[in-house]
Amino acid sequence: MIKRLRALRLREEAGYNLVEMLTVMIIMSVVFAGITTVFVAGSNAQAEQDRRFQAQVTTRLALDKIRRDIHCASDVTPFATTAVTLKVPTGCGGDVSWCTAAVSGYTNRYRLYRQTGTTCSSATGVMVADYLTSGDVFPGFAHTTGCLCLASLQVDFNVSVKGTSAGAYDLTDTIFLRNSTRI
Repeated sequence: MIKRLRALRLREEAGYNLVEMLTVMIIMSVVFAGITTVFVAGSNAQAEQDRRFQAQVTTRLALDKIRRDIHCASDVTPFATTAVTLKVPTGCGGDVSWCTAAVSGYTNRYRLYRQTGTTCSSATGVMVADYLTSGDVFPGFAHTTGCLCLASLQVDFNVSVKGTSAGAYDLTDTIFLRNSTRI
C-alpha cells in the first residue's frame, strides 16, 4: 500500500518541471532586457539634454555679462577675434578682458574667460561659458568715422555639447559701446 501511494505521488503533475521553469525564465529575461534598454536609453537622453541645457544657460548668462561690460566700455584695444580688452571707466570697475581658450583633449571645445585688467588667460580668468565650438567669438569691431555712430563689437557664441555644428545653439549680437565717442 505504501508503495502504491508513493508511486501515485510521483506520477502526479503538481508543480513545474525543469523545462517549463527554464522556458519561463528565458521569456522573462528577454522582456526585462527590453524594458531595461528602454530605461537606459531614456536616462542617457535626459543626461544629454541636461548637459545641452546647462551649456545654453551659461552661455546666455555670459552674453548678458559681456553685454553689460561692452555697454560700459569706451573702447576696445587691442582687438582680436579670440580676445578683447574693454576700456572701462574706473567708476564702472576698470578695464575688463575677455578671451577664449581651447580645452585640452578636445578638438572643437573652447571656454570663455573674463578677467579684470588688460590681460586674460585660462589660468587666471574666471570661466564664464563652456562648450563653445570656436575660439573666434569676437568676429568684428567697428568704429566708423563720419557717421557719428557709436563703436560696436560683434559677439558670436556657437555652443554644442557634441562639438559639431549639427544641433548647435548660436547666440550672435552686435553690441554698442555706449561710452565711446561719436566720430
